[in-house]
Amino acid sequence: MDVELIFKIAAIGIIVAVLCQLLTRSGREDQAMLTSLAGLIVVLTLIVAQISNLFATIKRLFGF
Repeated sequence: MDVELIFKIAAIGIIVAVLCQLLTRSGREDQAMLTSLAGLIVVLTLIVAQISNLFATIKRLFGF
């Protein structure tokens, strides 16, 4: 796993947290929830790609 991935996830988390605070304080709780859900989906997409690479590496390592 690359350190760059950790920085990407942290940056997405910070941006989503700021947006959620702004939306919550302006009275748009529904949009704040959708923003946090979108951030979660983006992070999960990044992680799923890395897990796919991990399984491909394990498969190639053991020759399956």
